[in-house]
Amino acid sequence: MSTTLTRRDALKVGAFGAAALALPFVPTLSARSVSQLAASKLPKPYTLPFRTPPVAQARSNPAYPGAAFYRMEQRLLTPEIIPGFKTPIFGYFDTIGGAGGTPGPTIRVQQGQTAVVRQANKLPETHPALAYRDWTSTHLHGSPSRPQYDGYASDMTQPGQWKDYVYENRMSARTLWYHDHGVHHTAENAYMGLAAMYISTDPVERALPLPKGEFDVPLVLGDKAFTSTGALLFDDNGHSSTFGDVILVNGIPWPNMQVKRRKYRFRLLNASVSRGFKLALSDGTPLTVIGTDGGLMPAPQTVPNFRIGMAERYEVVIDFAKYQKGAKIQLKNLGVPNATNYDNTDKIMQFEVLDDTGPTTDNAVPSELDPTAARGVMSLTPQGAIKRTMRLERDNGEWKVSGVTWKDIEDSGFTLEFANPQAGSTELWTIENRSGGWFHPLHIHLVDFQVVARNGAPPPAHERGPKDVIYTGENEKVDVLMRFHPAGDPNSHDPASRPEELTYPADHGRYMVHCHNLTHEDHDMMTQFCVGEDSDDVDPIRAAAAREDTEPDD
Repeated sequence: MSTTLTRRDALKVGAFGAAALALPFVPTLSARSVSQLAASKLPKPYTLPFRTPPVAQARSNPAYPGAAFYRMEQRLLTPEIIPGFKTPIFGYFDTIGGAGGTPGPTIRVQQGQTAVVRQANKLPETHPALAYRDWTSTHLHGSPSRPQYDGYASDMTQPGQWKDYVYENRMSARTLWYHDHGVHHTAENAYMGLAAMYISTDPVERALPLPKGEFDVPLVLGDKAFTSTGALLFDDNGHSSTFGDVILVNGIPWPNMQVKRRKYRFRLLNASVSRGFKLALSDGTPLTVIGTDGGLMPAPQTVPNFRIGMAERYEVVIDFAKYQKGAKIQLKNLGVPNATNYDNTDKIMQFEVLDDTGPTTDNAVPSELDPTAARGVMSLTPQGAIKRTMRLERDNGEWKVSGVTWKDIEDSGFTLEFANPQAGSTELWTIENRSGGWFHPLHIHLVDFQVVARNGAPPPAHERGPKDVIYTGENEKVDVLMRFHPAGDPNSHDPASRPEELTYPADHGRYMVHCHNLTHEDHDMMTQFCVGEDSDDVDPIRAAAAREDTEPDD
C-alpha cells in the first residue's frame, strides 16, 4: 500500500479517523468489535426504547405562492446516542418545528404539492476532527427533481451559504430520503448524520386499506463505531468500505419497539455508508414486501428474508396478531457477502407485543397494490429499447464507472457523459460488476427502473417493483429497464394516476449515476448522463447556485 497521501487522503486523517489509511480491507470478515468504547459502556441490545423521527413542519412563503415551505439548518449537534455520552454529529434541524438530529425530521408531502426546502449550511468551517471544509449538497433520493435541485455532487453549499430546493413532487407515493451529496465528503457527512426520510403519498395509496398513522412506521437503519469518548469513529479501510459495530434504528442502538396485535407497515431505509443487510424475523415468520424504492409493487410478495443494500428502500408489512402479550420477536441481520461482521451486527431491533389489538380499520394487504402499474415502468418491455452496458470496476486502485471517474468529468468541464437519452425513449441498461471483493448498489438519478433480469434469471421476489438502486454483487450482471419522461408525463412509474392538470415538461439536463457505497462514491465512482440537450437554465451547478447573502425575511 502506498504511503503517499493524495489531497483527499490527507483531509481524511485526523482524530476522527486516524486509522482510515492504515488498515487493509478484508472483503468478508468476522471480528468482535471496532469501537474503542468498552463493550460494558454500550447498551445491551433491545434495552433502549424505540422512537420515530420528528415530522418536519411547513409554513407559507410569499416567494413561493402555494408551496409548502420548510427550513432546515445543517448543524453540529451533540445528542446522546450511547447512554452517558454526548456524540458530536451533523444533523438536519427543522427551524420551523424546532426539532432535529439524526436521522433528521421526516418530510411528508402529497403528490402534486410543491415543496420548497431551504437548506442553510450552519456547520463549522472545517470538520472538527477530519479538517476538511464542510460543504454540502442535498439530494432528494427518489425524486425526479430538476437538475439544479437534484443535489449534483459538485453543486456545493459552503458553510454560511443557503439554497432553496424546489420539489414539484410529481412522483407517485413512495419512501424517499434526503441526504448529503457533497463531492468527496458524502460518506463522512452522511455518517455524521445528514440523512432523513421524505414520504410522498397519492390518492391511489390513500384508498388502500394498508396500515396508516401510528402503524405506518419509518425505520432508518445504520451502523456506527465509537471512540472511547463517545465520538463517532470513521475508518474507510483504504477507501474500500466503512463499517460500524453498533446498529442504529432511527438513531437508537438496537431498540425495543412495543407493538399492538395487528398489522404494521414498516418503511425500511438502509442509510449505512457501506453495510448491506439481509433481514429476517427471529421466529421465521415470512415478511410481506409491498413497496420498493419507487413505490408500491403491483402485488405483495411474501418472502422468508430479503437483502437491502445501501440507499435501498423496502416497505414491509408484519402482522403481530398471532402473538400473545409479552411475546418478543427480533428483526435479525443474516448478513451479506463483502461486509465485516461484528459481535452484534446480526441484531437490528426487537418487537415486544402488547395486549392491545388496536383499531381494525386499515389493517389489510390487498392482493393488488397499484392498479396503475400496468401503464408505468413495470409494464415496459425490452423490445425496441436502446441498449447500453455500464461496467463497475476498480482499476489500479481507482473506482470507475465504465472506465470513467468523477475527476475525468470535472476535467472535461462537466461535459463528459455516459449517455444522452432522449425524452420519451426507453432504455435497457446492463450493469456489470467486475470488481471482485465488493458489491455495488448503483443509483440512477431521475428515473425509476424495472429489474428485468439478474444473471439471466428473473429477479428475486422482493425486487419486483419500481427501483432506483440496484444491488450488484460480485461478478453479477443485472438488466434494468427505464423510460425517460416526455412532456406531459408526470413520472415513469404511474403516469395515469394523477389528475390531468398535473403535467410537466419533458426531462431535460444532466443527472448522476454512482455507487451508493459512499466510500466508493467519494473516491470518484460516479458518472453522468444528459437527457436531451443541456442548457444553462437547468445547469446543475449554476442555474440555482447557493447564496451567501442574508436570507430574506419571509
